[in-house]
Amino acid sequence: MAKKDAPSLIADNRKARHDFNIHETYEAGIALTGTEIKSIRQGKLNLKDSFIRIDKGEMLLYGVHISPYEQGNRFNHEPERTRKLLMHKSEIKKLFQQVKEKGFSLIPLNFHFSRGYVKVTVAKNCTINAKIWQNGMQNVTLLSV
Repeated sequence: MAKKDAPSLIADNRKARHDFNIHETYEAGIALTGTEIKSIRQGKLNLKDSFIRIDKGEMLLYGVHISPYEQGNRFNHEPERTRKLLMHKSEIKKLFQQVKEKGFSLIPLNFHFSRGYVKVTVAKNCTINAKIWQNGMQNVTLLSV
């Protein structure tokens, strides 16, 4: 039986696609433990309110909830631990400069399998969507009156 080469979607961050204007996307690997992979294969992953920071030349993923593996023992993982994203150093430096100078932010768009490995689609976005910005400004003007 031949393996599938097309990436299969695990989880999608639909709220991020709605709330932000996305400029570019990148694909990154992610460092996971064995019980995390097993839990992800069962579909127990939540990307709500997750974000990415670059610290000391490393991309770190915060706020992703991977439920503990049910058959796991005492070596089971923490559900919301910080996870390291894997990209080339030159790409990380380029993204860091853009985030630092131009005010971009990094968010995970989705998790998917690619050739048996879990990958994360990282989005570089600039601003909050215009509709949300206008709603927020209306709330501010109402509160100030």
